[in-house]
Parts: sequence; structure tokens; C-alpha cells
Amino acid sequence: MDRASRYVIARKVHACAAKPVAEQLQRTLRRLPAEKRRSLTLDNGREFARPIELERKLDLPIYFAHPYHSWERGTNENTNGLLRQYLPKATDLTQVPPKQLRSIVHALNHRPRKCLNFQSPFEVFHAKPPG
Repeated sequence: MDRASRYVIARKVHACAAKPVAEQLQRTLRRLPAEKRRSLTLDNGREFARPIELERKLDLPIYFAHPYHSWERGTNENTNGLLRQYLPKATDLTQVPPKQLRSIVHALNHRPRKCLNFQSPFEVFHAKPPG
């Protein structure tokens, strides 16, 4: 997710382990234009256990939030809450089809936000820079 625009990108990973998560992050982030890739902040889960490899392969500084400091990842926590409107806590995420996930992400990215002056994350993320 882009912190400035609140633009969400979500991909399913077949296993919640360091290697598949790192590979999916690489594939996903490489598709973004260089100006949209400035840094990456991760939490301290086992699935993010390859930060040095990721940092090197993506040429991107990687930061970690302190354990139990959810306010350091406020935008992420808020987005998780928005996702839970579509996928309640008890939902088995392994059973969510990719098409449904894409539909949810599309809805979130096209939903106007007060913090974005009532623009959608899509509009802000894809806005042409001035000049």
C-alpha cells in the first residue's frame, strides 16, 4: 500500500513463509514505477524474515515497525480494518478466490477518502505530477 495515496495492492501467497512472501513482494514491487518505490515498512512476522535479500534485490530501504507499536503502521492498520468490512475476521483467506480479492482491492482504491480531500486512492496514486 502506498502511504501517501492509500492505494492498495494485494496478492495471494500460497504459503505464509519467508521465501514465497519475498518472491511475491519482489514481483509486485518491480511492476511499480521507480518513483513509486521509495521504501518498504514491514511488521515483525516470520513471513518477512528475508529483509536483506529483499533490500538488495529491490534496491529499496526496508524498515521494521517496533513490536506491539501498531501506531507506527497506522495506515496499514486502517486498511486492514477496511479489508475486514469485506472479509470478516473469521474468513478463511485461503478460500478467497483471486477474482474476489481483485474486486475488493478495486472497491477500496476507488472509494473516496476524507484524508485525500475526497479523492480516491486511485486518483491520487495515478495523478500526473505538476509541470
